[in-house]
Amino acid sequence: MSWIDDRPEVRNVRCGAADLNGQARGKRVPRKFAAKLEEEGTRFPFSILNLDIWGEDVEDSPLVFEAGDPDGVLMPTERGYVPMPWLNSPSALLPMWMFHEDGTPFAGDPRQALARVVEKYHTRGLTPVVATEMEFYLVDDSGDGIRQPRSPRSGKRRPGAEILSLRALDAFDMFFNDLYDACDAMNIPAEAAISEVGMGQFEINLEHVSDALKAADDAWLFKMLVRGLARNHGMAASFMAKPYEEYAGSGLHTHFSVVDAEGNNLMANDTFEGTRLLHNTIAGCLKGIPDLALIFAPHGNSYERLVPESHAPTGVCWAYDNRTASVRVPGGSFKARRVEHRVAGGDVNPYLFLAAVLGSALIGIEDDLTPPPPISGNAYEQEMLQIPDTWAAAIDAFENSRIARRIFDDTLVDNFVMTKRQELHYFAELSEEQQLELYLDTV
Repeated sequence: MSWIDDRPEVRNVRCGAADLNGQARGKRVPRKFAAKLEEEGTRFPFSILNLDIWGEDVEDSPLVFEAGDPDGVLMPTERGYVPMPWLNSPSALLPMWMFHEDGTPFAGDPRQALARVVEKYHTRGLTPVVATEMEFYLVDDSGDGIRQPRSPRSGKRRPGAEILSLRALDAFDMFFNDLYDACDAMNIPAEAAISEVGMGQFEINLEHVSDALKAADDAWLFKMLVRGLARNHGMAASFMAKPYEEYAGSGLHTHFSVVDAEGNNLMANDTFEGTRLLHNTIAGCLKGIPDLALIFAPHGNSYERLVPESHAPTGVCWAYDNRTASVRVPGGSFKARRVEHRVAGGDVNPYLFLAAVLGSALIGIEDDLTPPPPISGNAYEQEMLQIPDTWAAAIDAFENSRIARRIFDDTLVDNFVMTKRQELHYFAELSEEQQLELYLDTV
C-alpha cells in the first residue's frame, strides 16, 4: 500500500526536483494521478533543471534549441512522499530526479551528481556520515527593506544580536513548536535550535546520517519548510548569505566523517591528531575550495558574506577547533573525529554543496594528499591563499577547474557556468532593493 493510500485527507500531490539553483521545479496533480506518478514518473524538458534564478531559460544552452528541448524522465527518489505542513490543505510532495529514456541518470541533475560521488565512496568500501547546520533569518519584509519581526508573545521588536539567547527563542516559541512538529512529520532529523549572531538569526542542526543523499534531501526540504511555515506566522524566513550588511551572514556548514563496512570511524584513533585518512580529507577539501567556490557561494549576494571578521572564512586553511578556519576539526572525544567544512552560505544548493565537499575529500583520499600544518589564532590576520572574493572570479575558476570536472560531469559544469554567467550579467542591472527581493524568498 502506498503512503498516500493511508492518508485520504491528502487532496493533491506535487512532484518536484531540484534545479541547479536548488529551486523546486515540478507539477501539481490531483490525488487520483498519484499512482501513475509513482509507477511511471513524469516528463520534463532536461532544460528545466538548468534555469536561471528568475526561472528563465539559459541563453544558448545546448539543452534548449540546439537539442530541440527534449524531455527527460523524472522518477520518484527513494525518499517517497513527504507531507507539506506549510500549506492550508493537506498536500504531499513526491521528490523526483531525472533520467534519460534508457534509464541512465541525467548528469545535469544535482541529486544525480551527489549520487555519483557517494557511489565512488561505496566502491572503495567507504560511507560518508553527514550532518548539516542550517542558519537562517526571520524577517519582517512587509515594509520597505527588512527588519526583525515582532515577537508574537510581546509584540515588540528586539533589535540587536542575541547570541545563544533563550529569550530570543522563546519570543518565537509557537513558530519553533510548529517547525519541530513539521520536521517530525517530514522525517527531517532536527536537533537543537539556537539564537545566532545576527538580528533575528537562528540555527538548527540536522542529525548525522549515513546516507548523504538523505542529508541533502533533508536540507533541501528543510529550507522549503522553513520559508513556507514562516509565512504562516506572518514573517519571512531567508537563507540569503547576507541579508543585513551590518550583521553576520548565514552559513550552511557540514560535519562529516567516513566509516568502513563495520561502521568504524576511519578519521578517529586514540590520538589528538587523528588518522591519515582524516588528513587526506582535509587536504582534499583545501585543494578544492578555490576551484569550487562557485558551489559554496553561487549568487551575487554570496560574496558579501565572505569578508574578514564576519564569522565566515576568507582564507584557505584548516585548524583544530578554530572557527576562523575554512576547514575545522571540532574538539571533543577523539572517537568522534570529523571534519567541519565552513565555507558555504545558506543560499547553496544542498546537493551540489555536499557533492563538492565529499568529492574534494575523496580526491584527498584517492591521491593520498597531505595538508599543510594547521593554523592557530586568527585566520583573518594571517597570510594565506584566499577564497575567490568576486562572483566573476569564482565562475572562471570553476569553469577551468580540473577538480570540478573530476567531481562533476562536464554537462553539469558547463550548464552551471552558463547559468551563472547569465545571472551575473542581469544581476548588475538591479538596484539593491531588487537584489534583496530576488534572493529573499528563493535561495
